[in-house]
Amino acid sequence: MIEHPSAWDGNELAGNPSWITNFENLDTPAIHDQLENGPGVVLLRGFPIAGHSKDSARETFRQWSSGLGRLLSQNEKGDTLFDVSDAGFGKDDPRTRGPNTNKKLSFHTDRCDVIGFLCWRQALSGGENELISSMRLYNEIADRRPDVLETLMQSFVYKRHTVDLGNELPYVEQPIFSFQNEHFACSFLRVLISRAHADPDLPNLTPKQVEAMDFLEAVTEEEQLSYRFRQEPGDVLLLNNWVTLHRRSAFVDREDSEEKRCLFRTWLSVPNSRPLDPRFKANFGAVGAGEVRGGFNTVSPEE
Repeated sequence: MIEHPSAWDGNELAGNPSWITNFENLDTPAIHDQLENGPGVVLLRGFPIAGHSKDSARETFRQWSSGLGRLLSQNEKGDTLFDVSDAGFGKDDPRTRGPNTNKKLSFHTDRCDVIGFLCWRQALSGGENELISSMRLYNEIADRRPDVLETLMQSFVYKRHTVDLGNELPYVEQPIFSFQNEHFACSFLRVLISRAHADPDLPNLTPKQVEAMDFLEAVTEEEQLSYRFRQEPGDVLLLNNWVTLHRRSAFVDREDSEEKRCLFRTWLSVPNSRPLDPRFKANFGAVGAGEVRGGFNTVSPEE
């Protein structure tokens, strides 16, 4: 069993005031410490967006985020900031990703050490954030189904993302739960695992792997384990991807396009990151503590 400040349940996080503070009250070293050695979650209220245009607020957040770590590319074009909003693409459009729809998302992690969200506009209704400690999830599964835990520490096949056009590998294999030099890490994006399973050219999941992921997701639905809240304009949410899973609820937008829900998202590789299991190298590029890792390879216009 893991004993660590990041191994919280929803009530414990709600009762811990250390992770929520005003934007001006927490400097970069304290943010790094909270994310790596504390609860793995930081919420900063009052990011200075008043008087800014959307483009100006986006760029201000990008520059501020760059002070926390290396900004990573979030698509094949090399964009280091992503607008999380409903783009209205059809379900068969290759540009469609979970973050650019208004649908409920499943619990997952992103391809970076730290993910950052700045809320620019909230939806008319819905769009709540929900967080869960992957360390606590590990403990719960270890206690109830050690056989499932063993499976979740095996390698799962991930199909290459639709926007990962700079990656020559059609798939990678990596664990969901792992340890390296006594450092825990969780990484989970079931949609890419399911796409690999559906691809006749890629290795199939075993029945035990399907059962293990089903059990993991069933545990995440237990209300007492997660913490749910709603970001408001000017709120910055930072998450350590190796110790937390996140999702958002479905939402309904306002009709005015200028008032629709929009969060700015950054992916960061941070200098105080933990070492990772070598199986993550193919997907993240590096696994050493503090090394630059994650994000997507870019593709030049000529390619």
